[in-house]
Amino acid sequence: MRRILIVGAGQAGLQLALGLQAHGYDVTVLTDRGPEEVRGGRVMSSQCMFDSALRTERALGLDLWADRAPRIEGLGVSVAGPEAERAVDWVARLDARAQSVDQRLKMSTWLELFAGRGGRVELRQVTAADLQNLAGSYDLVLVASGKGALASLFERDHARSPYERPQRALAASYVHGLGPRPEHDYPAVRCNLVPGVGELFMVPALTEAGPCDIMIWEARPGGPADAFDGIRDPAEHLRVTLELMKTFTPWEYDRTRSGVELTDAGGTLAGRFTPAVRHPIGELPGGGSVLGVADVVVLNDPIAGQGSNNAAKCAAVYLEAILDHGDRPFDRAFQQEAFDRFWHLAAPATTWSNELLAPPPPHVLQILGAGGRSPAVAHRFANAFDEPADLEEWYFDPARAGSYLASVAVGD
Repeated sequence: MRRILIVGAGQAGLQLALGLQAHGYDVTVLTDRGPEEVRGGRVMSSQCMFDSALRTERALGLDLWADRAPRIEGLGVSVAGPEAERAVDWVARLDARAQSVDQRLKMSTWLELFAGRGGRVELRQVTAADLQNLAGSYDLVLVASGKGALASLFERDHARSPYERPQRALAASYVHGLGPRPEHDYPAVRCNLVPGVGELFMVPALTEAGPCDIMIWEARPGGPADAFDGIRDPAEHLRVTLELMKTFTPWEYDRTRSGVELTDAGGTLAGRFTPAVRHPIGELPGGGSVLGVADVVVLNDPIAGQGSNNAAKCAAVYLEAILDHGDRPFDRAFQQEAFDRFWHLAAPATTWSNELLAPPPPHVLQILGAGGRSPAVAHRFANAFDEPADLEEWYFDPARAGSYLASVAVGD
């Protein structure tokens, strides 16, 4: 029986661990927090998973919340004008439902499930020196946690990493009591773009206490919405969030007028990080190598909502690669090939995430505006969150965008 060590117990690490476990592999997970600590801690992300990523969970029997989580059936875009009005405003149906589950709930449940099925979980901090000592006892070591010194094992890929500093300051609030958008009668992700300020995303979600909504500000550093540094009081975090909504997205603030409250004392999150792609093979100090997983090696800003989706797809790709490899050694050639298969899926999402961080070029503004006039454009843009590779056909290149918009206009 082949022995696999996975460092990290997030979306990718646990999904891969459970998948390997189901195929008879001897898997150990190293993590710094147990299930109860995760479940009762602070929120870890502002995820929304779309159909192609959810299918990777369903294939392993891990989509345990489909009957409880809000069925996200649409995605809408609003662009604020100079007087805080909506210069652009539309919503489109998704081809298949999306879903957001508080990672505290998901990861604590998956960790218990893995242990309950006989998997080994060791609670400990892990250093590069620890990995050096451990590596000889396993056929393959995967690093699925990019925190702390472990990230330094993986060199930055400068050709694929255009940014040298954070491009957004992130602030999320999990709340109860948010009213619906009056324009549609089904749950939908709402993307609100405020030029010069940042973005506000509204995501229907599920937390331990039941359905909720996530309100996420992505503020341009140094701008008026970059206002959360130093805030430690969750109530103050929520107050600032609402004040910014009132000023810059009053149509979303209107949804809070009946009264919103945080889901729990850990229902806020703030921070910033630099998007980066890293080389996938980490070299250990005394020789040997480890394979980086998901956002350890492809860390995108959340602006395109691709983090948990990339993580699930990475877990699925690595699982398939490991199973296909049979009894052969998991050498550097295997590790590079496994990552290359993942990068084929992650590259369009990374390009999109990075482009959304920059001021939108004229052809993108034309696309967003056309979404309000053409259901076909709105539908295609909304469903690109599930399949970012489609953007290569009509979105990234100005000439292709122009041709597409012209063809839609003729069709209409």
